Amino acid sequence: MLPDVATPFPWPSFIAIVLLAGQLPMVAVLLSRLMQGPFRRPPLAPARPDLDLLGTVSVVVPTLNEADRIRPCLEGLIRQGYEVREILVVDSRSTDRTRSVVSAYQAHDPRLRLLEDDPLPQGWVGRPWALDYGFRQTSTASTWVLGVDADTQPQPGLVAALAKAMNREGYDLVSLAPRFILKHPGEFWLQPALLMTLVYRFGPAGSPSSSAQRVMANGQCFMVRRSLLAQLDGYQAASSSFCDDVTLARYAAAQGAKVGFWDGTRLLKVRMYEGMAETWREWGRSLDLKDAAPAAQIWWDWLFLALVQGLPWVIVPGVFAVRLLLPAAWSLTLQLLLIVNASLLLVRLGMQAAVASAYDRQEAAGAWAFWLSPLADLAAVARIGMSSLRRPTQWRGRQYPVGD
Repeated sequence: MLPDVATPFPWPSFIAIVLLAGQLPMVAVLLSRLMQGPFRRPPLAPARPDLDLLGTVSVVVPTLNEADRIRPCLEGLIRQGYEVREILVVDSRSTDRTRSVVSAYQAHDPRLRLLEDDPLPQGWVGRPWALDYGFRQTSTASTWVLGVDADTQPQPGLVAALAKAMNREGYDLVSLAPRFILKHPGEFWLQPALLMTLVYRFGPAGSPSSSAQRVMANGQCFMVRRSLLAQLDGYQAASSSFCDDVTLARYAAAQGAKVGFWDGTRLLKVRMYEGMAETWREWGRSLDLKDAAPAAQIWWDWLFLALVQGLPWVIVPGVFAVRLLLPAAWSLTLQLLLIVNASLLLVRLGMQAAVASAYDRQEAAGAWAFWLSPLADLAAVARIGMSSLRRPTQWRGRQYPVGD
């Protein structure tokens, strides 16, 4: 009688089964979100001034050491039509030339006012505090309050387009996704991968939200009905949030407000950070949105990103290595795993082409690296996970006592 020979446990097939069990439901979720793309709201187009909207919008611009970036923002706001009643720049004691830059523009446009907010109270983050202070200084005759970041470049017709569309469709709060201005290869490699984590989690800009907790928002251009903001007690609900835009939008939606996140690439440009390192450090640590959602949702979303955006770049070469090095372990399960993950990579490459219009690439020397950005997906997903574990202690030049 021949001795029994133990059959090796089929570890590659077992790992493939585990991965497929996690990935296949997530793939279904991803496809349900991306399929909204062809049916989403088209990019908001510029609009001409309308006398019916005369003086209905108060603009609030929070600043802290923005002297090198604020000029295009102010120039863009001054060029807006007579919908704009006032432009309030709320400075949080800048130590650079921000105040003198604003004062120079103030001399040419009486709508522009320079304010200094009160000292930051305990429990507040600087940006929502400045926005809240500015809101409380706006005219009660305004219908809308538009929060605009100093690093943005508003294009002609922005305010008129927003006010008209929101009036016509009965929206209470709308924010816009911008067109990004990048310059260097490192930025073009990393930033689109970070942006894609938002698209994967919440669908393209202009897609409807399934619930208040899935609402997306962008505080760089954030317009809200003044009466709603008064009802919400300003930015109180987002006082301690490092993603105050999403926190406030979700809170408003939970109160029954009609909230939208639209494609504003024709109306708003933004130069957020200088270089790859700053993009990784500053933007990467806020994209987890942990201040706007319960921990279970944050980690569920991160697992979703890992399975459908990050790991396919490891799984596909890994399966090929098994096929080459362990031919006896090749199985139908491994073939299916390869098909699923290769398909995810093809979807990702298609999404890269789909978001190309969100980037101003015409004069950038490093624009060629944009097409290599999918290779940064694993790093982007890892960055979201790292950020989810810690709360910032420093943000835009301010120090916060809360542990990171």
